[in-house]
Amino acid sequence: MTGRGPLLLATRSAGKLRELRPMFEDAGLHVIDLVAAGIPEDPHEDQLEVHDSFEANALAKARYFHERSGLPALADDSGLEVAALGGAPGVRSKRWSGRTDLSGDALDDANNRLLVERLVGVADRRARYVCVAALVDRDASLLERGEVAGQIIEAPRGSEGFGYDPWFVPEEGDGRSFGEMSRAEKARLSHRARAFGALMRRIRDGVDRD
Repeated sequence: MTGRGPLLLATRSAGKLRELRPMFEDAGLHVIDLVAAGIPEDPHEDQLEVHDSFEANALAKARYFHERSGLPALADDSGLEVAALGGAPGVRSKRWSGRTDLSGDALDDANNRLLVERLVGVADRRARYVCVAALVDRDASLLERGEVAGQIIEAPRGSEGFGYDPWFVPEEGDGRSFGEMSRAEKARLSHRARAFGALMRRIRDGVDRD
């Protein structure tokens, strides 16, 4: 499907790149990021995540960067769904706080403050992380979904990961938050590892047939 050239990791998120690059290296797949591909940031990129599903947002990003680069493009959309909040913040997890003036850690902090405010006095702390990973190439598009169930804790723990990680404890873990886990430990459980792991298996099958 993809030949044997590089795959483009189509994200501007430093946190996602830290998690994804080692996964692809471990799988023996050659990836480059947007900077290495010489693709400058464009204001239009802010308008890609306007859909109501993780699938549609992931495909929109992958298609956009495939068209800009000519390379097979990998993108994802991911977020936190909190049961007591009706599934919010969901697909708007990154932009939930509405603080368009912020980015990186400052934006994460604003989103987490809103999460804490909305859950004051709420007993039901169930949540799940969702990730949909997409690949768009000249002759195909693929989607894979990964989920991990857990709960939102009363106070953040740990400084690893990014986003809502210090507040989220997965059911399948040992009681630590994603913020307390190393990259390798989180990769064994996370929604992103599950979605991209499934996608990588399909990519490798396609490459092996070339």
